[in-house]
Amino acid sequence: MSCADLSVLPPHLREHFPRGISMGVAFEPAVVAGLLQGPGSEFDIEFERTSLLRKELSAACIQFLHAAGYDAVAVPAKLSKPDPKTLAAPLPHKTVATLAGAGWIGKCALLVTVRYGSAVRLVSVLTNAELPTGTPVDQSLCGDCKDCVDICPAGAPTGGSWRAGVPRERFFDAFACQRWNRHLRESTTLRHPYCGKCITICPWTQRYLSRSSAGQ
Repeated sequence: MSCADLSVLPPHLREHFPRGISMGVAFEPAVVAGLLQGPGSEFDIEFERTSLLRKELSAACIQFLHAAGYDAVAVPAKLSKPDPKTLAAPLPHKTVATLAGAGWIGKCALLVTVRYGSAVRLVSVLTNAELPTGTPVDQSLCGDCKDCVDICPAGAPTGGSWRAGVPRERFFDAFACQRWNRHLRESTTLRHPYCGKCITICPWTQRYLSRSSAGQ
């Protein structure tokens, strides 16, 4: 968990709250490793598990802040869900995460963290609690790595790097990614048939998997 100073964002994008709390739920390593062979029933179960944990984390955080006398709300769907026409959200959870210093945006437009790579799902809470904030991350740490670019079956990443303020379309084609996942959805009975190869192949994710297999 980490906290962001949201004052750099327009007030209407943060519901006029000055702080954002970013929390993450890591995917189980064995399930992440299996994504290279394609999504299966194990990922379906894992997706549901992490969805439930995100809701529980958000609710517990809000309850704690309310009990301490502060206002707090979950980031509303109108801000966190992508617009079907642009596939962009006004306030993505990963924006709160980068402002909180939790990680950076990789070449596949996913948050990358030092501890879990991209194998993490995010949830955010907005609050007026004057919590200490992290140092924002404003540029990619992916360097010359192109592993996710090379493995992407949709050709969605261009190979360009993110930095704060750069439009996503300059380095990632979200519509190409959507089309590929739609293809997967039409060819399976799974509830959450996401590709996920870019998650697993990321060297930072691989370090997470290696530590887990070593029991660290």
